[in-house]
Amino acid sequence: MAPLIALVAGTALARLVGLAGIAALDGWHPALRVGLALMFVMTGMVHFVGPRRQDLIAMVPPRLPRPELLVTVTGVLELAGAVGLLVPATARWAAAGLALLLLAMFPANVSAARRRLTLAGRPVTPLGVRTALQLVFLAATVAVAVGP
Repeated sequence: MAPLIALVAGTALARLVGLAGIAALDGWHPALRVGLALMFVMTGMVHFVGPRRQDLIAMVPPRLPRPELLVTVTGVLELAGAVGLLVPATARWAAAGLALLLLAMFPANVSAARRRLTLAGRPVTPLGVRTALQLVFLAATVAVAVGP
């Protein structure tokens, strides 16, 4: 739920800053880029620090090799994509790449739900809720990729 809060709150705050007169954030499209960037910085960071890294490694489907490397690579891609979202010249490409990354990582969510993993001491979010959240994140990245 934290990524959704980051996306919504980051977008809303960026939009308010735009309405306050900061031209670079004047509009929903640039505000959404900021909200997505905040979300991907947050999710990307947990690929490297704290106990959540081990949770992410556990989510990788068992048939995939080198789960630690996969978690590291996806974390780097999320952070790079977040930076790309903040640069107008690369924002569309970054958003498209992040949309593909969300699709590529979704099997880990399915695997975790099917295996009923416990993450951070709690059962994983049920697959239906995880799917709905992924669709929201995917819609946001596609909205930036195709933008105004």
